[in-house]
Amino acid sequence: MAQRTGPTNPQLQGLIQELKKKSKDANLWSRIAFELERPTRKRRVVNLARINRFTKDNETIIVPGKVLGSGPLNHKLTIAAFSFSQSALDKINQAQAKALSIEAFMKEDIKGKHVRIIG
Repeated sequence: MAQRTGPTNPQLQGLIQELKKKSKDANLWSRIAFELERPTRKRRVVNLARINRFTKDNETIIVPGKVLGSGPLNHKLTIAAFSFSQSALDKINQAQAKALSIEAFMKEDIKGKHVRIIG
């Protein structure tokens, strides 16, 4: 069995290190770091239809992977993810929701309460 090497993307490696440092504040960050360390083929990919189905208005969610633009988004949310497709960003902006990178979301000093991981 080959040794697990982790992601080779330098930006992702830096984000994982920052998340691990921040995990002293809240367990949420260590969970996100663990999810982002997974191989690309096992990383979470979530459509807006799924996000719309399992969330309520004004909720805050994190997707430790990519958000795709398939399906509608009918309510306001704050969505933090590692990456977004262009169609997902367009639909999020049309719904007057907020799309953030995980790096920007980390700087908002969230303790992990009232934040859901979707995927």
